[in-house]
Amino acid sequence: MKSNSSSPSPPGSDKNESSGDSGEKTEGVTIITGDPKKAIIKLSGPLIVAMILMSAYNLVDAIWVSGLGGNALAAVGFVTPLFMILVGLSNGIGAGATSAISRCIGARNQEGVNNTAMHTLVITIIISLILTVLLEIFLNPVLSVLGAGDTLGLAVSYGQVTFAGTILMLFTGAAYGILRSEGDTKRTMYAMIISAVVNMVLDPILIYLAGWGVAGAAWATVISQAMVTVVILYWFLKKKDTYVDLSWKYFKPDLKVTKSILGVGLPASAEFMVMSAVTAILNIILVQVAGTDAVAVYSAGWRVVMMAIIPMAAVGTAVVTVSGVAYGARKYINLRIAHSYSIKVGLAIAAITGVLTYIFAPYIAQIFAYSPETAYLAPTIAAFLQVMCVFYLFVPPGIMSSSVFQGVGKGITSLILTVLRQLLFVAIFAYLLAINFNLGQQGVWWGIVAGDIAGGIVAYIWARLYISRIQRQV
Repeated sequence: MKSNSSSPSPPGSDKNESSGDSGEKTEGVTIITGDPKKAIIKLSGPLIVAMILMSAYNLVDAIWVSGLGGNALAAVGFVTPLFMILVGLSNGIGAGATSAISRCIGARNQEGVNNTAMHTLVITIIISLILTVLLEIFLNPVLSVLGAGDTLGLAVSYGQVTFAGTILMLFTGAAYGILRSEGDTKRTMYAMIISAVVNMVLDPILIYLAGWGVAGAAWATVISQAMVTVVILYWFLKKKDTYVDLSWKYFKPDLKVTKSILGVGLPASAEFMVMSAVTAILNIILVQVAGTDAVAVYSAGWRVVMMAIIPMAAVGTAVVTVSGVAYGARKYINLRIAHSYSIKVGLAIAAITGVLTYIFAPYIAQIFAYSPETAYLAPTIAAFLQVMCVFYLFVPPGIMSSSVFQGVGKGITSLILTVLRQLLFVAIFAYLLAINFNLGQQGVWWGIVAGDIAGGIVAYIWARLYISRIQRQV
């Protein structure tokens, strides 16, 4: 079925006839241009493994630093907000690359694929250089404003090393996005495993054996990212067995291509910051209604929740690629299939996760309350986790719908959905239930659930209406 003139066109699709599909199809490209159901399953598996391992590494990293004492842990905590901005940008650039390149793959535009990949690298380099200079120059005063106080020296020593590696962090995020765009999530998994394992091995060596203290933790992160960067460059520049061909000869400055990447990348980064802001809002409400213990419960329990939704997030990441390819190829029926099927897969995962969490909640809670000083928190943490079992069931419609919008290049729509779900629904419901209905900290918990339900429903309806509209245009 041919598209009429009003059909939306992916960036570069007007060059299809001249550029063709000159690249040799890799296994990943064959998968993502085939059955969308199989593609989602094939891409999700490696991503789940990689994302779980990265989360585990973050936990191990915190454990090693905590051995240095409260000041060291606090120093890292003061740097964390700045670090999370970089993480958001890294993920955002990666999402932008995945979306833009996969649309070109769907449109069979090899020239567009390579040019978009090169644009991604140029954008990454420019942003990295600007941020590195700014962070290194203004790190001390910014940390002072954030309240580092007596830990300022430790925080600066940690931050200076961490932010010196900004280009490595953003490059690896961009490279992961490029690999995901061509369906190569296995290599993404290998790279992330290397990063996590090297970091976990180096942490105790540099922190304690070398005597570098908190700066050693930062060096472990930078070195692990440098090693992964070398591996990724080997794949792209030496081995050259990827569908994407990174070479300056393909780089043709194009504002449309830049907008295509940043149109998804910047909103995706902003989504990350919105979620961080909501966490701060919920902490304020919790302190007001139940004191700092309520924040401790939420903080500990939310770590478990974030681990639990990793498989669903991985499926959503796969949907970005599959949706981008479907949109680029103008196979809008595949867009509908990807959306529906991913939600079904997500719901199955959510149901299993919910049951297991409910059963084992008391035991999981003990991990965060094993000392005599914190043992009294265990029952409350367990109760929080059991409430979150309902939350899991409404995560898939929201994640998968946002992923579809990212895949087709509508990053702003995805951001709007996140703002609605987090800032409007979750924050407001949490406030109303905790304060107006006088439910205390449990009101905040159920506010998270209610907000997720409302946000998931809105996202699902919005995505279905959008898919139906573009299907009618062909």
